[in-house]
Amino acid sequence: MNEAIPTTADHYRARLTAARCDQTRADATCGWIFDSFERFYDEFRRLTWLAKSCFEDRDHAAAVAHARRRLGLYNTHVHGLADEIRESLPPLGEDEPLWSLVQSRYEPRAAGRYEADLAVAYLHSVIRRVHRGDWRPVDYGFGGVGRPSVARDAVFLQRDCRGALSVADVEALLEAGDLAIPFRDRAADATRICMRVNDFLAAEPDRVPRRVEMVRGCFFRNRGAYLVGRIELNDGRLRPLVIALQNAREGLVTRAVLLTIPHVHNLFSSTQAAFQVTNLHYHEIAEFLYTIMPRRPLGLQYSTIGFHHVSKVAVMGEITQQLARTGEKLNTPPGSPGTVVVAFSAPCLSYVLKVIRDRPTAGYKWDSFAGAEAVLEKYRRVHEINRTGSMLDNTLYYNVKLERSWFDPALLDELVGAAGNAVRIQGEAVVFRYLVVQRTLMPLNVYLQAAAPDKALRAVSNLGHCIKNNAAANVFNRDFDVRNYGVTRYLKVYLYDFDAVEALTDVKVRTNADRVDGEEGIPDWYFESGSVFLPEEIEAGLRVADRTLRRAFRDEHGDLLTTAYWEAMQSAHLSGEVPGIRTYPESCYLEIPPAGISADE
Repeated sequence: MNEAIPTTADHYRARLTAARCDQTRADATCGWIFDSFERFYDEFRRLTWLAKSCFEDRDHAAAVAHARRRLGLYNTHVHGLADEIRESLPPLGEDEPLWSLVQSRYEPRAAGRYEADLAVAYLHSVIRRVHRGDWRPVDYGFGGVGRPSVARDAVFLQRDCRGALSVADVEALLEAGDLAIPFRDRAADATRICMRVNDFLAAEPDRVPRRVEMVRGCFFRNRGAYLVGRIELNDGRLRPLVIALQNAREGLVTRAVLLTIPHVHNLFSSTQAAFQVTNLHYHEIAEFLYTIMPRRPLGLQYSTIGFHHVSKVAVMGEITQQLARTGEKLNTPPGSPGTVVVAFSAPCLSYVLKVIRDRPTAGYKWDSFAGAEAVLEKYRRVHEINRTGSMLDNTLYYNVKLERSWFDPALLDELVGAAGNAVRIQGEAVVFRYLVVQRTLMPLNVYLQAAAPDKALRAVSNLGHCIKNNAAANVFNRDFDVRNYGVTRYLKVYLYDFDAVEALTDVKVRTNADRVDGEEGIPDWYFESGSVFLPEEIEAGLRVADRTLRRAFRDEHGDLLTTAYWEAMQSAHLSGEVPGIRTYPESCYLEIPPAGISADE
């Protein structure tokens, strides 16, 4: 009989069980965690490069599946490992000195690697998971590891200019993606790009390009691929240069060029699914993105390219440093108080912090409340799906503490009284079992009350696109109330309240439109179980008082009020299709696409 080959987990479990001193236990635990990190990072890299293969093979369904797996990979490894460690040696969860010893062994082992900070963050995540439910905070940080220098040529392709971009420059830049498929007509695409860029720069005489830098590798997402760069002007100013590629049947084509901060900002928003970039120098890439999107915090640039835990550490650093520096208090932000969440922020922050109430307030719309954990699970799910540029991303923290002095006393009383499942005071610290952090947006209902008429119309138009993009991701929000949506300075609209979110394919689309006025009796759908949706009720559900805005929504997005639209979208998802989404306006196209091609990704 063949003997079973011991797994890595079996090996370390045996070492932990046999250990007779803390030094031996620390060495075994350190080795187990570090080996797990290496397996995670190897798989992360493999999945990243699979995005390139899927784009080249035009295998959209596989691209989405690999991206989804990569997004949940970190938690899958961390949670599984932490549970095994805790099961192997239960006292380990309570032994703080031993964990300090593990960290002292672990950091030198990670030192010198490019991803050393991510390796240390991985250790902290495992410790945090081992302590789950213990109200024992663990710092979100990178320890004392340094960051090795990287040759700039390994990250960027650079071309110097002499007053204007040339076709030869563009042809060279198009090679930065290192794709295995040929362009249908590279020279023609380069000519069109060159003309578009030079015309854009010529609109202002002082826009004289000095050099162009392009990130080596491609940025992949859904069906699309992008080359990402920047133009440096002679006065030192920077302008974005993003080239959208499409793998058509006849070869690789350049579909669009994005040259303005608003267009690039919306493309790279963390409300989209993360890009998979075939260049793993994530620090240099995040800092590069920050130079072409300076209004978006650096921490969120990491999230854009899928390094979510590095992003979590950076975002929490931004929050704590701003609160400590300004002395401003966390308090309730503008807008309607949440019936399910308690939201709070400070003027100095670019973020809103949230916890789930133990019980909803009296204004809660639904018949039953599944509990705080069920709502939190929806926030987790939103983070792990394709948000199609229309759902605000969440950064979820666990076992984190903030200084008690940073809170307005009335807010602190509300947090402790209304969300005891999430908040406790421990001396001079406020400890959160979990904390949801989102980018600050203006609530759409607040915006519409004061906006100029033309801007209000654009916002309502974008609300319809938001609903459609969510449907393309199999996401349905049964509460269409505009209070659940937010708007950016660029008038893009996002869903940010997820209490009423569910899978579109689980919803029963029905209608009363076929009933005769005055017809008596109860419709058949009334007795159906589950979530029933009547599309014709969307307009009323928006709760927009202004008739002009409601009419504009109905005129542009009347298809949303029909069963045909929703049933077709459900059918597409159930048949395994990957519905496309719009990510940039037609003004960015190099040529208007043929009829029937309405999606960029």
